[in-house]
Amino acid sequence: MKKSEAGELLKQARTAWEAEEWLRSADLYERLLAHFPDEKASEAWWYDAALAHKFLRNWAKAYELGREAAARAPRGEGDPAYWNLGIAATIQGDWTVARDAWAGFGIELPDGEGPIETRFGPACVRLDTDGQREVVWIERLCPTRGKVVNVPVTGGRRYGEIVVHDGEPKGQRIYGGVEVPVFDELLLLEASELPTLEVTVSAAEADDLEALLTLFTEHGFGAEPASGVRMLCACCSEGTHEQERTVTTGAQQVSLAAPEEEARRLLERWAGETVIGRSWSGLAMVG
Repeated sequence: MKKSEAGELLKQARTAWEAEEWLRSADLYERLLAHFPDEKASEAWWYDAALAHKFLRNWAKAYELGREAAARAPRGEGDPAYWNLGIAATIQGDWTVARDAWAGFGIELPDGEGPIETRFGPACVRLDTDGQREVVWIERLCPTRGKVVNVPVTGGRRYGEIVVHDGEPKGQRIYGGVEVPVFDELLLLEASELPTLEVTVSAAEADDLEALLTLFTEHGFGAEPASGVRMLCACCSEGTHEQERTVTTGAQQVSLAAPEEEARRLLERWAGETVIGRSWSGLAMVG
């Protein structure tokens, strides 16, 4: 390929990129890279081609091209080529490449093989379910995976899911004076088997409701009072918001994540711990 032809391909690739024609742009970059894989500018071309496929959620291609981009990027300097490769390798289940990508970015991980199961602290993820968006809390297991620790109100989503999230925060939440990032969900990686239930409970004191939430949490299940759900518009959701755990008294709806029989057993135990002030009714499966 002549340099003049390459220049025209590059121009077309950039024009397609600016128009967010991701597939066309990636294809043009790949045609260019087939002839010029290791030019000085090739690192950026590999990166853009891989990123275009990330936008398209074509993880196999994002992984393939991302490996080429990372191979030409400096290690230990926070180069985003490694972060995008870490995401794609995680989704593809190539933990060796994922671990190396995080190391290449500059993140220290415990030695090991297979899935990364460590503590990266709390964060929030904006679930995207067929256009329905909901911000939930997660426990981060690695730089890009997290376990959902809320009971989602969105149909079909469950407590305990493992999700893959992007690396760029889109908003902040402040809880207990600590600021945590809100990331966009990229993929539901592992579904949860815990069903979602709803129940009406009556709690005479705030401590009564706290006791119920704690009881379910101690057994590895989820419990979420309706008073803890806050509706925000899309623009507001991407801002910074302070959150407080709201625990109210009286009759109220609580969402539960537990097998139905286990939920009944724990509800009966909770109600029976005091003579008066605690009751429940109307336990039903959701969805």
